[in-house]
Amino acid sequence: MKVIKANQLTKVYNESKIPVTALSGVDIEISEGEFTAIVGPSGSGKSTLLNIIGGLDNPTSGYIEVGGLDISTLSENQLIDFRMNNIGFVFQSYNLIPVLTAKENVTFILLLQKKSKQEMNARAEELLNKVGLGDRMNNRPNELSGGQQQRVAVARALASKPKFILADEPTANLDSVSTANLLDLMAEMNATEKATFVFSTHDQRVIDKARRVITLEDGKIKSDEIKS
Repeated sequence: MKVIKANQLTKVYNESKIPVTALSGVDIEISEGEFTAIVGPSGSGKSTLLNIIGGLDNPTSGYIEVGGLDISTLSENQLIDFRMNNIGFVFQSYNLIPVLTAKENVTFILLLQKKSKQEMNARAEELLNKVGLGDRMNNRPNELSGGQQQRVAVARALASKPKFILADEPTANLDSVSTANLLDLMAEMNATEKATFVFSTHDQRVIDKARRVITLEDGKIKSDEIKS
């Protein structure tokens, strides 16, 4: 079942001044449960494509459907609800809330979804233990290393068991052991909960783990490899 469909997707920034084309006629279909890496040099359009799939940016032209919805037609409030209930984001810059503890950052999305306190606490503790931060649950982001903050960000993305996980360079600040543990956790969720994972990455460790690798160059798809 195709859960992400893009047709002739184009994104141009600064149209009224000096136009910069980030995506140029991208066609892509991703099936439910895929573990896909989008790769390419800096400026190839990886992050732009990820942001459009996640409803964080709008295409200049073309069609984008996620989970059966043409998300380009949704209002801002509808997009907020769609993201909250369907997508987990992992950003390269972490985007943690500085005044909240690691545990509170992980439970934040569950609080918005009005889950019970017991369910929120249990899920946060489970995930933080899995990413090796069971002893840092009550630390705030400024008390954690960059790699630890990224692991909190991943735990937060997984907390609500979303249908889609969109990860922009999720291993950029992690050592090899943390990266392996993180990718194993993501692969486990992919297998058990059928979540669809799409990574934007330069990291060969992520590329090796992915089952499909889409290469972008100058805003266009250069190659699309499904591993056997």
